[in-house]
Amino acid sequence: MSIRHYLQFKDFTADEYGYLLQRAAFIKAKFKAVERYQPFADPDRTLAMIFEKASTRTRVSFEAGMYQMGGSVVHLTTGDSQLGRAEPIEDSARVISRMVDIVMIRTFGQDKIEKFAEYSRVPVINGLTNEFHPCQILADLFTLTEYRPAPSGNPLDALKGKVVAWVGDGNNMANTWLQAAEILGFKVHISTPRGYEVNPALAGISSSDCYQVFDNPMDACRGADLVTTDVWTSMGYEAENEARKQAFADWCVNEAMMAVAKADALFMHCLPAHRGEEVSAEVIDGPQSVVWDEAENRMHVQKALMEYLLLGKLA
Repeated sequence: MSIRHYLQFKDFTADEYGYLLQRAAFIKAKFKAVERYQPFADPDRTLAMIFEKASTRTRVSFEAGMYQMGGSVVHLTTGDSQLGRAEPIEDSARVISRMVDIVMIRTFGQDKIEKFAEYSRVPVINGLTNEFHPCQILADLFTLTEYRPAPSGNPLDALKGKVVAWVGDGNNMANTWLQAAEILGFKVHISTPRGYEVNPALAGISSSDCYQVFDNPMDACRGADLVTTDVWTSMGYEAENEARKQAFADWCVNEAMMAVAKADALFMHCLPAHRGEEVSAEVIDGPQSVVWDEAENRMHVQKALMEYLLLGKLA
């Protein structure tokens, strides 16, 4: 099988996402039933995790997931490898990819992960960059299909025509939501403060049909099936924190915003969350919030993703 990388959401087709969502459901069912499922045990497969940005959920979900699938893990940071000592990325890629079976990278610029993948002999997964966060959106979509399944049982049918309200920063999450909407046939309502807009050209979408921009976040939430947000200040932008707090003051997802969404609308957040800033405590801890299932589902979709990149379609 030729090497496939997962560097942004548009790297896969709708049909591939249909398969991944079904495999994630299968793998999660095994996990919940405490049934061993270890396709990476023989031969043993090794995942290298490279972190230039700190993480809780990304590390735990990938590491636990790989061990559960019967594989092993090597954990690297810029502090304990040559990556932090100015070794060219292409040299690191050439060496690391000769010793492991798959690589996950969580870094700053998308250009770094693209360069690493160019010289890698094994699949590379984007664990997060400044521009994109495909694994998180994959988990969010899986969570949505769990809570709002289609009568047909096809997860792609569960997503078609849905409305997702994005309230907050036009960041890597927003970029990835746009890509997902274009590929999978739903629509994103975007509301950001002035100066923090989403850049559709950066997201790389070809049509404006998959999104609509709203100045008022309340209008973006109106009629939405899902309301979602992220922290106001992402990692790497800490110097802007105070300015962002002022600019984003009206972009806190609260009970009023959820009230104008559909009656059965869900709330999601990729975490960590700051209650009282991007979301009120009443919303994130309320009955419409599915953030804890969403967080767990990172592990299940990433297991399905690694299985697909290493073994191809199994069913």
